[in-house]
Amino acid sequence: MEINTVNIEKIVQQVLSEMTATATPTLPSSKPTPTTGRVAMLTAKEKFEIQHYPIPTPGDNEILVKIEGCGVCGTDAHEYKKDPFGLIPVVLGHEGSGTIIKMGKNVTQDSAGNPVKLGDKVVTSVMFDDDADIAMMDMNKLNLSDTSSVYGLLPDDDVHFNGWFADYLMIRGGSSFFVVNDLNLELRLLVEPAAVVIHAVEQAKKTNLLRFNSRVLVQGCGPIGLLLIAVLRTMGIHNIVAVDGEDKRLDFARDLGATETVNIKRYNSADAVLAAITTATSGKLADFAFQCTGSPAAHAAVWKFIRRGGGLCELGFFVDNGDAPINPHHDICKKEITVVGSWVYTLRDYATTFDFMKRAKAIGLPLEKLITHKYPLTQIDQALQTNLRMEGIKVAVINE
Repeated sequence: MEINTVNIEKIVQQVLSEMTATATPTLPSSKPTPTTGRVAMLTAKEKFEIQHYPIPTPGDNEILVKIEGCGVCGTDAHEYKKDPFGLIPVVLGHEGSGTIIKMGKNVTQDSAGNPVKLGDKVVTSVMFDDDADIAMMDMNKLNLSDTSSVYGLLPDDDVHFNGWFADYLMIRGGSSFFVVNDLNLELRLLVEPAAVVIHAVEQAKKTNLLRFNSRVLVQGCGPIGLLLIAVLRTMGIHNIVAVDGEDKRLDFARDLGATETVNIKRYNSADAVLAAITTATSGKLADFAFQCTGSPAAHAAVWKFIRRGGGLCELGFFVDNGDAPINPHHDICKKEITVVGSWVYTLRDYATTFDFMKRAKAIGLPLEKLITHKYPLTQIDQALQTNLRMEGIKVAVINE
């Protein structure tokens, strides 16, 4: 059989040419690097201004992040409406995430010891300063230090990119941050509030009253309460009663693991609410309760929903919303209730948070659906107003 070598060579050359063209994609045209970026500066109560500033160059220990988005927290809403921290003018936003685009030569790993490179997705945590009194008492209590701070609640300075409601964030040297490449944007925006919840659960565990077979009551089904229900579910707790005044939130509570729900607005007296909760807890009240609202009236009521010898974790008051009247005889002494408070989080809570999110995803809990509203940075006032009206669940600002 005679072989035409000329034709074979032509065919081979054509195939190689096609393979080379396929393996070498055309690079997109490079865009000029911007020299300025936007921040949403809170310049007065209920008033943001989109301002432009030169993009800073990170120092040897700093990181420049291109922001993808940031969730709106209740603390942001309080500062927006009342300025209780006296920070105006300020760039708010502490539930954010973005991509490292520049970093100093000394930055090699995140706060968990993971290697860091350009292009990594990151979130930030609390900035802890040295506190000799806290260190002497317990290094794990650094979250209680008065010297700690957080991006999004920093006074404005010559950097300006100090909060996540902006195009860029400058992560200062010594700050705590974590690489989160394995989480999508929606989950990354939920890391910070989830860490709040994880810390509360760790506090609750110290009472030895939170067990797999405990009847647990969660009062308040906003983002914190709903995330708390999801955490309890991933812990194997199956008796979870969700208490709120909105049916939509209670329906979502069931999606995240609540087994019983009580809408307090359906009842016309405190006794009727107590009767409904007694029924929901099989006639025995709650072994343990988490109070997740910032309402003094809700805090006063939650004691009534806990059995004698039970426990309570209060995590709803991150700002001062006023005093809550309780009866120490009936609510504390007679019941011997064990009470713990919870304040933000520690670094180790972040590691637990990442594991929680992976477990939640593995068992099909729809955490991403917590984000019900998305606004561009130019509509940040609308985002905060939506939060204040308590529409949806989690509002987020997403960069275009």
